[in-house]
Amino acid sequence: MSQFIPQAGVSPEIAGRAQLIEAFVGAAKPRAEWRIGTEYEKVAVRRSDGQAAPFSGPRGIETLLTRLADRYGWEPIEDDGRVIALAGGKASITLEPGGQVELSGELCDSVHCAAAEFAQHIDQVVTVGDELDLAFLGLGMQPMTRVPDFELVPKKRYGIMWPYMARVGTLGQRMMTQTATVQMNLDYADEPDAMRKLRLGMGLDPLLTAMFANSPLSDGDLNGYASLRAHIWSDTDRARCGLLPFAFNPSAGFEDYVDWALDVPMYFIVRDGAWIDMTAHTFRAFLQHGYAGGRATMADWNAHLTTLFPQVRLKGYIELRSADSQAPELMLAAPALAKGLFYTDDCVLAAWDLVKAWSWEDRLALWRDVPRQALQARVGRRRLAELAPELVAIAAEGLRRQAQRNRAGDDESIYLERLAALVKRGRCPADEVIEHWLGDWQGDVQRLIAGSSYRIAA
Repeated sequence: MSQFIPQAGVSPEIAGRAQLIEAFVGAAKPRAEWRIGTEYEKVAVRRSDGQAAPFSGPRGIETLLTRLADRYGWEPIEDDGRVIALAGGKASITLEPGGQVELSGELCDSVHCAAAEFAQHIDQVVTVGDELDLAFLGLGMQPMTRVPDFELVPKKRYGIMWPYMARVGTLGQRMMTQTATVQMNLDYADEPDAMRKLRLGMGLDPLLTAMFANSPLSDGDLNGYASLRAHIWSDTDRARCGLLPFAFNPSAGFEDYVDWALDVPMYFIVRDGAWIDMTAHTFRAFLQHGYAGGRATMADWNAHLTTLFPQVRLKGYIELRSADSQAPELMLAAPALAKGLFYTDDCVLAAWDLVKAWSWEDRLALWRDVPRQALQARVGRRRLAELAPELVAIAAEGLRRQAQRNRAGDDESIYLERLAALVKRGRCPADEVIEHWLGDWQGDVQRLIAGSSYRIAA
Protein backbone atom coordinates (compact mmCIF):
# COMPACT_ATOMS: atom_id res chain seq x y z
CA MET A 1 0.00 0.00 0.00
CA SER A 2 1.67 3.22 -1.10
CA GLN A 3 2.22 5.86 1.51
CA PHE A 4 1.23 9.51 1.59
CA ILE A 5 3.21 12.00 3.64
CA PRO A 6 1.98 15.61 3.61
CA GLN A 7 4.43 17.93 1.88
CA ALA A 8 5.35 21.39 3.02
CA GLY A 9 4.38 24.37 0.88
CA VAL A 10 1.29 25.43 -1.02
CA SER A 11 -0.12 23.12 -3.67
CA PRO A 12 -1.85 24.70 -6.68
CA GLU A 13 -5.61 24.45 -6.95
CA ILE A 14 -6.94 22.25 -9.72
CA ALA A 15 -8.40 24.30 -12.56
CA GLY A 16 -10.22 21.37 -14.13
CA ARG A 17 -10.16 17.78 -15.36
CA ALA A 18 -7.71 18.62 -18.17
CA GLN A 19 -5.07 19.52 -15.59
CA LEU A 20 -5.30 16.00 -14.11
CA ILE A 21 -4.85 14.42 -17.53
CA GLU A 22 -1.92 16.70 -18.30
CA ALA A 23 -0.17 15.61 -15.08
CA PHE A 24 0.02 12.06 -16.44
CA VAL A 25 1.24 13.37 -19.80
CA GLY A 26 3.95 15.38 -18.07
CA ALA A 27 5.21 12.35 -16.13
CA ALA A 28 6.38 10.58 -19.32
CA LYS A 29 10.12 9.98 -19.68
CA PRO A 30 12.40 9.24 -22.63
CA ARG A 31 13.58 5.63 -22.76
CA ALA A 32 17.10 6.57 -21.65
CA GLU A 33 15.65 7.74 -18.33
CA TRP A 34 13.51 4.69 -17.60
CA ARG A 35 14.14 3.13 -14.21
CA ILE A 36 12.55 0.41 -12.12
CA GLY A 37 11.41 0.95 -8.56
CA THR A 38 10.50 -1.87 -6.21
CA GLU A 39 8.52 -1.85 -2.97
CA TYR A 40 9.21 -4.81 -0.71
CA GLU A 41 6.81 -5.52 2.17
CA LYS A 42 7.80 -8.01 4.88
CA VAL A 43 5.81 -9.47 7.77
CA ALA A 44 7.55 -9.17 11.14
CA VAL A 45 6.89 -11.67 13.94
CA ARG A 46 8.07 -12.36 17.47
CA ARG A 47 10.48 -15.26 17.44
CA SER A 48 9.02 -16.59 20.67
CA ASP A 49 5.57 -17.44 19.32
CA GLY A 50 5.27 -16.28 15.69
CA GLN A 51 2.70 -13.60 16.55
CA ALA A 52 2.88 -10.28 14.72
CA ALA A 53 5.45 -7.86 16.13
CA PRO A 54 3.69 -5.08 18.05
CA PHE A 55 4.21 -1.49 17.03
CA SER A 56 4.83 -0.23 20.58
CA GLY A 57 7.18 -1.32 23.31
CA PRO A 58 10.88 -2.08 23.72
CA ARG A 59 10.68 -4.99 21.25
CA GLY A 60 8.28 -3.40 18.80
CA ILE A 61 8.44 -2.00 15.29
CA GLU A 62 8.81 1.60 16.47
CA THR A 63 11.93 0.56 18.37
CA LEU A 64 13.17 -1.19 15.23
CA LEU A 65 12.78 2.04 13.24
CA THR A 66 14.48 4.11 15.94
CA ARG A 67 17.49 1.81 16.04
CA LEU A 68 17.73 1.71 12.25
CA ALA A 69 17.78 5.51 12.25
CA ASP A 70 20.39 5.74 15.00
CA ARG A 71 22.69 3.14 13.47
CA TYR A 72 22.39 3.57 9.72
CA GLY A 73 21.61 7.23 9.18
CA TRP A 74 17.92 7.07 8.27
CA GLU A 75 15.86 10.16 9.10
CA PRO A 76 12.88 9.42 11.39
CA ILE A 77 9.44 10.63 10.29
CA GLU A 78 6.94 11.17 13.08
CA ASP A 79 3.17 11.31 13.37
CA ASP A 80 1.99 12.83 16.68
CA GLY A 81 5.38 12.10 18.19
CA ARG A 82 5.53 8.44 17.09
CA VAL A 83 8.15 7.25 14.60
CA ILE A 84 6.15 5.75 11.73
CA ALA A 85 8.63 5.87 8.80
CA LEU A 86 12.25 6.50 7.83
CA ALA A 87 13.57 8.63 4.98
CA GLY A 88 16.84 8.06 3.17
CA GLY A 89 18.61 9.77 0.31
CA LYS A 90 17.10 7.57 -2.41
CA ALA A 91 14.73 5.25 -0.53
CA SER A 92 12.36 5.11 2.41
CA ILE A 93 11.14 2.60 4.97
CA THR A 94 7.44 2.77 5.73
CA LEU A 95 4.90 0.71 7.65
CA GLU A 96 1.69 -0.95 6.59
CA PRO A 97 -1.17 -0.84 9.12
CA GLY A 98 -0.30 -4.15 10.79
CA GLY A 99 3.37 -3.29 11.19
CA GLN A 100 4.54 -4.81 7.89
CA VAL A 101 7.90 -3.22 7.09
CA GLU A 102 8.25 -1.87 3.56
CA LEU A 103 11.36 -0.72 1.73
CA SER A 104 10.41 1.68 -1.05
CA GLY A 105 13.62 1.28 -2.99
CA GLU A 106 15.55 3.75 -5.07
CA LEU A 107 14.82 4.11 -8.77
CA CYS A 108 17.37 1.72 -10.27
CA ASP A 109 18.65 1.43 -13.80
CA SER A 110 19.15 -2.33 -13.33
CA VAL A 111 18.02 -5.22 -11.18
CA HIS A 112 21.65 -5.56 -10.10
CA CYS A 113 21.28 -2.15 -8.42
CA ALA A 114 18.01 -3.27 -6.80
CA ALA A 115 19.61 -6.50 -5.58
CA ALA A 116 22.47 -4.65 -3.88
CA GLU A 117 20.06 -2.25 -2.19
CA PHE A 118 17.76 -5.06 -1.06
CA ALA A 119 20.67 -7.08 0.37
CA GLN A 120 21.82 -4.05 2.38
CA HIS A 121 18.29 -3.46 3.64
CA ILE A 122 17.91 -7.06 4.77
CA ASP A 123 21.27 -6.93 6.56
CA GLN A 124 20.10 -3.86 8.44
CA VAL A 125 16.62 -5.01 9.45
CA VAL A 126 17.72 -8.54 10.35
CA THR A 127 20.63 -7.24 12.44
CA VAL A 128 18.37 -4.97 14.46
CA GLY A 129 15.50 -7.44 14.41
CA ASP A 130 17.70 -10.14 15.99
CA GLU A 131 18.45 -7.78 18.88
CA LEU A 132 14.69 -7.40 19.45
CA ASP A 133 13.89 -11.12 18.94
CA LEU A 134 11.97 -10.25 15.77
CA ALA A 135 12.02 -12.28 12.55
CA PHE A 136 11.00 -11.24 9.04
CA LEU A 137 9.27 -13.98 7.08
CA GLY A 138 9.29 -14.57 3.33
CA LEU A 139 5.51 -14.95 3.14
CA GLY A 140 2.61 -12.97 1.69
CA MET A 141 0.54 -13.14 4.91
CA GLN A 142 0.99 -12.92 8.63
CA PRO A 143 0.81 -16.65 9.41
CA MET A 144 -0.44 -16.65 13.00
CA THR A 145 -2.06 -13.41 14.16
CA ARG A 146 -5.78 -12.80 13.76
CA VAL A 147 -7.11 -9.36 12.83
CA PRO A 148 -8.42 -8.37 16.31
CA ASP A 149 -5.01 -9.07 17.84
CA PHE A 150 -3.00 -6.55 15.83
CA GLU A 151 -1.84 -3.23 17.19
CA LEU A 152 -2.67 -0.83 14.37
CA VAL A 153 0.19 1.49 13.42
CA PRO A 154 -0.89 4.92 14.76
CA LYS A 155 -1.07 6.84 11.49
CA LYS A 156 -3.93 9.25 10.91
CA ARG A 157 -4.47 7.80 7.43
CA TYR A 158 -5.11 4.38 8.93
CA GLY A 159 -7.47 5.79 11.52
CA ILE A 160 -9.71 6.95 8.66
CA MET A 161 -9.31 3.78 6.58
CA TRP A 162 -9.99 1.26 9.35
CA PRO A 163 -13.71 1.94 9.99
CA TYR A 164 -14.32 2.69 6.31
CA MET A 165 -13.01 -0.75 5.32
CA ALA A 166 -15.57 -2.38 7.59
CA ARG A 167 -18.36 -0.51 5.77
CA VAL A 168 -17.40 -1.26 2.17
CA GLY A 169 -16.24 -4.89 2.27
CA THR A 170 -15.66 -7.92 4.44
CA LEU A 171 -11.91 -8.34 4.01
CA GLY A 172 -10.42 -4.84 4.01
CA GLN A 173 -9.18 -4.98 7.58
CA ARG A 174 -7.45 -8.28 6.79
CA MET A 175 -5.78 -6.57 3.83
CA MET A 176 -4.56 -3.77 6.06
CA THR A 177 -3.10 -5.91 8.84
CA GLN A 178 -2.20 -9.33 7.48
CA THR A 179 -1.03 -9.03 3.86
CA ALA A 180 2.34 -8.28 2.30
CA THR A 181 3.29 -7.78 -1.33
CA VAL A 182 6.13 -6.86 -3.66
CA GLN A 183 5.27 -4.11 -6.16
CA MET A 184 7.12 -2.91 -9.24
CA ASN A 185 7.07 0.63 -10.63
CA LEU A 186 7.74 1.24 -14.32
CA ASP A 187 8.18 4.35 -16.45
CA TYR A 188 6.45 5.11 -19.74
CA ALA A 189 7.43 7.09 -22.83
CA ASP A 190 4.07 8.68 -23.67
CA GLU A 191 0.34 8.08 -23.37
CA PRO A 192 0.14 5.16 -25.84
CA ASP A 193 3.08 3.46 -24.10
CA ALA A 194 1.50 3.99 -20.67
CA MET A 195 -1.81 2.49 -21.77
CA ARG A 196 -0.07 -0.40 -23.51
CA LYS A 197 1.73 -1.20 -20.24
CA LEU A 198 -1.42 -0.73 -18.16
CA ARG A 199 -3.25 -3.13 -20.48
CA LEU A 200 -0.43 -5.68 -20.42
CA GLY A 201 -0.22 -5.54 -16.63
CA MET A 202 -3.96 -6.07 -16.28
CA GLY A 203 -3.84 -8.88 -18.82
CA LEU A 204 -0.97 -10.65 -17.10
CA ASP A 205 -2.44 -10.22 -13.62
CA PRO A 206 -3.71 -13.82 -13.27
CA LEU A 207 -0.34 -15.22 -14.34
CA LEU A 208 1.63 -12.92 -12.05
CA THR A 209 -0.67 -13.68 -9.12
CA ALA A 210 -0.37 -17.42 -9.74
CA MET A 211 3.40 -17.48 -10.25
CA PHE A 212 4.06 -15.50 -7.07
CA ALA A 213 1.26 -16.99 -4.92
CA ASN A 214 2.77 -17.26 -1.42
CA SER A 215 0.09 -16.83 1.24
CA PRO A 216 -1.38 -20.26 2.09
CA LEU A 217 -0.96 -19.76 5.85
CA SER A 218 -2.99 -17.45 8.10
CA ASP A 219 -4.64 -17.49 11.52
CA GLY A 220 -2.35 -20.35 12.55
CA ASP A 221 -2.95 -22.92 9.80
CA LEU A 222 -3.46 -23.58 6.10
CA ASN A 223 -6.28 -21.42 4.75
CA GLY A 224 -7.23 -23.30 1.56
CA TYR A 225 -5.72 -20.69 -0.78
CA ALA A 226 -2.45 -20.44 -2.64
CA SER A 227 -2.78 -16.65 -2.38
CA LEU A 228 -5.22 -15.60 0.29
CA ARG A 229 -3.77 -12.11 -0.17
CA ALA A 230 -5.11 -12.04 -3.74
CA HIS A 231 -8.52 -13.29 -2.63
CA ILE A 232 -8.70 -10.61 0.06
CA TRP A 233 -8.59 -7.89 -2.59
CA SER A 234 -11.78 -9.31 -4.13
CA ASP A 235 -13.86 -7.99 -1.23
CA THR A 236 -11.81 -5.12 0.19
CA ASP A 237 -13.47 -2.20 -1.60
CA ARG A 238 -14.89 -2.90 -5.03
CA ALA A 239 -15.04 0.78 -5.94
CA ARG A 240 -11.25 1.07 -5.95
CA CYS A 241 -9.88 -2.49 -6.40
CA GLY A 242 -9.61 -5.20 -9.02
CA LEU A 243 -9.34 -5.18 -12.81
CA LEU A 244 -10.36 -2.11 -14.82
CA PRO A 245 -12.50 -3.00 -17.87
CA PHE A 246 -11.57 0.12 -19.84
CA ALA A 247 -7.89 -0.89 -19.78
CA PHE A 248 -8.64 -3.54 -22.41
CA ASN A 249 -10.13 -1.02 -24.83
CA PRO A 250 -7.47 -0.31 -27.50
CA SER A 251 -8.54 3.36 -27.59
CA ALA A 252 -8.26 3.87 -23.81
CA GLY A 253 -6.22 6.85 -22.64
CA PHE A 254 -5.29 8.86 -19.57
CA GLU A 255 -8.73 10.46 -19.52
CA ASP A 256 -10.33 7.06 -18.90
CA TYR A 257 -8.17 6.50 -15.82
CA VAL A 258 -8.83 10.05 -14.62
CA ASP A 259 -12.60 9.64 -15.03
CA TRP A 260 -12.52 6.36 -13.10
CA ALA A 261 -10.43 7.89 -10.32
CA LEU A 262 -12.67 10.95 -10.06
CA ASP A 263 -15.66 8.76 -9.23
CA VAL A 264 -13.97 6.72 -6.48
CA PRO A 265 -14.78 7.86 -2.92
CA MET A 266 -11.96 9.70 -1.20
CA TYR A 267 -10.29 8.85 2.11
CA PHE A 268 -8.99 12.19 3.37
CA ILE A 269 -7.55 15.63 2.77
CA VAL A 270 -4.93 17.33 4.92
CA ARG A 271 -5.37 20.96 5.95
CA ASP A 272 -3.03 22.76 8.38
CA GLY A 273 -1.82 19.42 9.70
CA ALA A 274 -5.34 18.11 10.33
CA TRP A 275 -6.55 14.98 8.53
CA ILE A 276 -10.16 15.40 7.41
CA ASP A 277 -12.35 12.37 6.70
CA MET A 278 -13.66 12.66 3.11
CA THR A 279 -15.07 9.16 2.67
CA ALA A 280 -18.56 10.55 1.95
CA HIS A 281 -17.29 12.38 -1.16
CA THR A 282 -15.98 11.33 -4.56
CA PHE A 283 -13.08 13.34 -5.89
CA ARG A 284 -15.31 14.58 -8.68
CA ALA A 285 -17.73 16.07 -6.15
CA PHE A 286 -14.84 17.59 -4.22
CA LEU A 287 -13.42 19.09 -7.42
CA GLN A 288 -16.79 20.59 -8.35
CA HIS A 289 -17.94 21.87 -4.97
CA GLY A 290 -14.89 22.05 -2.72
CA TYR A 291 -15.12 21.41 1.01
CA ALA A 292 -15.59 23.86 3.89
CA GLY A 293 -14.75 26.75 1.61
CA GLY A 294 -11.54 25.18 0.29
CA ARG A 295 -10.84 23.95 -3.22
CA ALA A 296 -9.21 20.74 -4.43
CA THR A 297 -5.43 20.93 -4.98
CA MET A 298 -2.94 18.81 -6.88
CA ALA A 299 -1.64 17.55 -3.53
CA ASP A 300 -5.16 16.29 -2.78
CA TRP A 301 -5.27 14.55 -6.16
CA ASN A 302 -1.86 12.93 -5.73
CA ALA A 303 -2.90 11.70 -2.28
CA HIS A 304 -6.14 10.33 -3.73
CA LEU A 305 -4.20 8.37 -6.36
CA THR A 306 -2.35 6.54 -3.55
CA THR A 307 -5.70 5.35 -2.14
CA LEU A 308 -6.75 3.56 -5.34
CA PHE A 309 -5.93 -0.15 -5.41
CA PRO A 310 -6.52 -1.67 -8.85
CA GLN A 311 -4.27 -4.57 -9.81
CA VAL A 312 -2.25 -2.15 -11.94
CA ARG A 313 -2.13 1.47 -10.88
CA LEU A 314 -1.25 4.70 -12.66
CA LYS A 315 0.51 7.39 -10.61
CA GLY A 316 2.86 9.08 -13.07
CA TYR A 317 4.32 5.60 -13.52
CA ILE A 318 2.86 2.10 -13.88
CA GLU A 319 2.64 0.13 -10.64
CA LEU A 320 2.21 -3.66 -10.80
CA ARG A 321 0.40 -4.96 -7.71
CA SER A 322 -0.25 -8.67 -8.40
CA ALA A 323 2.50 -10.46 -6.47
CA ASP A 324 2.61 -11.76 -2.91
CA SER A 325 5.73 -10.93 -0.92
CA GLN A 326 8.41 -13.54 -1.44
CA ALA A 327 11.22 -15.47 0.19
CA PRO A 328 14.57 -13.68 -0.34
CA GLU A 329 15.67 -16.02 -3.13
CA LEU A 330 12.61 -15.05 -5.21
CA MET A 331 12.09 -11.42 -4.22
CA LEU A 332 14.25 -10.04 -7.05
CA ALA A 333 12.49 -12.26 -9.59
CA ALA A 334 9.49 -9.91 -9.48
CA PRO A 335 11.30 -6.74 -10.66
CA ALA A 336 13.41 -8.80 -13.05
CA LEU A 337 10.30 -10.27 -14.67
CA ALA A 338 8.71 -6.83 -14.95
CA LYS A 339 11.80 -5.19 -16.42
CA GLY A 340 12.33 -7.95 -18.96
CA LEU A 341 8.72 -7.91 -20.12
CA PHE A 342 7.85 -4.22 -20.06
CA TYR A 343 11.10 -2.56 -21.17
CA THR A 344 11.68 -4.53 -24.41
CA ASP A 345 9.22 -3.79 -27.22
CA ASP A 346 9.18 -7.28 -28.72
CA CYS A 347 8.65 -8.77 -25.28
CA VAL A 348 5.67 -6.51 -24.62
CA LEU A 349 4.09 -7.88 -27.78
CA ALA A 350 5.04 -11.48 -27.05
CA ALA A 351 3.69 -11.32 -23.50
CA TRP A 352 0.43 -9.75 -24.70
CA ASP A 353 0.08 -12.56 -27.27
CA LEU A 354 -0.18 -15.03 -24.36
CA VAL A 355 -3.28 -13.37 -22.88
CA LYS A 356 -4.89 -11.15 -25.54
CA ALA A 357 -7.47 -13.71 -26.65
CA TRP A 358 -9.04 -14.02 -23.20
CA SER A 359 -12.52 -12.57 -22.91
CA TRP A 360 -13.59 -10.29 -20.07
CA GLU A 361 -15.50 -13.28 -18.67
CA ASP A 362 -12.29 -15.35 -18.78
CA ARG A 363 -10.45 -12.65 -16.87
CA LEU A 364 -13.15 -12.44 -14.21
CA ALA A 365 -13.18 -16.23 -13.84
CA LEU A 366 -9.41 -16.23 -13.32
CA TRP A 367 -9.74 -13.38 -10.81
CA ARG A 368 -12.01 -15.75 -8.88
CA ASP A 369 -10.10 -19.01 -9.41
CA VAL A 370 -6.40 -18.12 -9.25
CA PRO A 371 -6.23 -17.30 -5.52
CA ARG A 372 -7.16 -20.91 -4.73
CA GLN A 373 -5.75 -22.77 -7.71
CA ALA A 374 -2.72 -20.66 -8.67
CA LEU A 375 -1.03 -22.20 -11.72
CA GLN A 376 -3.59 -24.99 -11.90
CA ALA A 377 -6.35 -22.52 -12.86
CA ARG A 378 -7.58 -22.94 -16.43
CA VAL A 379 -8.58 -20.78 -19.35
CA GLY A 380 -10.48 -23.07 -21.65
CA ARG A 381 -8.37 -26.21 -21.89
CA ARG A 382 -5.07 -24.61 -20.90
CA ARG A 383 -3.72 -24.35 -17.38
CA LEU A 384 -1.76 -21.27 -16.39
CA ALA A 385 1.06 -23.70 -15.58
CA GLU A 386 1.51 -24.13 -19.35
CA LEU A 387 1.85 -20.39 -19.91
CA ALA A 388 4.08 -19.43 -16.97
CA PRO A 389 7.32 -20.93 -18.38
CA GLU A 390 6.70 -19.11 -21.65
CA LEU A 391 6.25 -15.81 -19.82
CA VAL A 392 9.46 -16.26 -17.83
CA ALA A 393 11.33 -17.17 -21.01
CA ILE A 394 10.08 -13.99 -22.71
CA ALA A 395 11.24 -11.89 -19.76
CA ALA A 396 14.64 -13.62 -19.69
CA GLU A 397 15.11 -12.88 -23.38
CA GLY A 398 14.23 -9.24 -22.75
CA LEU A 399 16.83 -8.97 -20.02
CA ARG A 400 19.47 -10.64 -22.19
CA ARG A 401 18.77 -8.10 -24.93
CA GLN A 402 19.02 -5.24 -22.45
CA ALA A 403 22.47 -6.64 -21.59
CA GLN A 404 23.01 -4.89 -18.27
CA ARG A 405 25.73 -6.87 -16.52
CA ASN A 406 27.12 -7.10 -13.01
CA ARG A 407 30.81 -7.26 -12.14
CA ALA A 408 30.82 -10.99 -12.78
CA GLY A 409 29.52 -10.42 -16.30
CA ASP A 410 26.02 -11.80 -15.66
CA ASP A 411 23.00 -10.12 -17.20
CA GLU A 412 19.80 -9.61 -15.19
CA SER A 413 18.24 -12.89 -16.33
CA ILE A 414 20.09 -14.57 -13.43
CA TYR A 415 17.33 -13.28 -11.12
CA LEU A 416 14.78 -15.37 -13.01
CA GLU A 417 16.57 -18.71 -12.75
CA ARG A 418 14.89 -19.92 -9.54
CA LEU A 419 11.48 -18.77 -10.75
CA ALA A 420 12.02 -20.51 -14.08
CA ALA A 421 12.91 -23.77 -12.32
CA LEU A 422 9.84 -23.50 -10.09
CA VAL A 423 7.26 -22.82 -12.81
CA LYS A 424 8.83 -25.44 -15.09
CA ARG A 425 7.57 -27.94 -12.50
CA GLY A 426 4.12 -26.30 -12.49
CA ARG A 427 4.64 -25.01 -8.97
CA CYS A 428 4.39 -21.68 -7.15
CA PRO A 429 5.92 -20.66 -3.80
CA ALA A 430 2.73 -21.57 -1.94
CA ASP A 431 3.13 -25.20 -3.05
CA GLU A 432 6.53 -25.28 -1.33
CA VAL A 433 5.17 -23.68 1.85
CA ILE A 434 2.26 -26.13 2.03
CA GLU A 435 4.61 -29.06 1.48
CA HIS A 436 6.89 -27.91 4.30
CA TRP A 437 3.97 -27.15 6.65
CA LEU A 438 2.56 -30.64 6.24
CA GLY A 439 6.00 -32.24 6.13
CA ASP A 440 9.18 -31.26 7.93
CA TRP A 441 7.65 -28.23 9.70
CA GLN A 442 4.80 -30.43 11.02
CA GLY A 443 2.59 -27.41 11.63
CA ASP A 444 5.04 -26.05 14.20
CA VAL A 445 5.49 -22.27 14.35
CA GLN A 446 9.14 -22.45 15.42
CA ARG A 447 9.97 -24.62 12.41
CA LEU A 448 8.02 -22.21 10.21
CA ILE A 449 10.10 -19.30 11.51
CA ALA A 450 13.35 -21.20 11.13
CA GLY A 451 12.44 -22.24 7.60
CA SER A 452 11.10 -18.97 6.22
CA SER A 453 13.04 -16.18 8.01
CA TYR A 454 15.20 -13.69 6.20
CA ARG A 455 18.89 -14.03 7.09
CA ILE A 456 21.96 -11.90 6.71
CA ALA A 457 23.82 -12.88 3.54
CA ALA A 458 27.04 -14.84 4.16
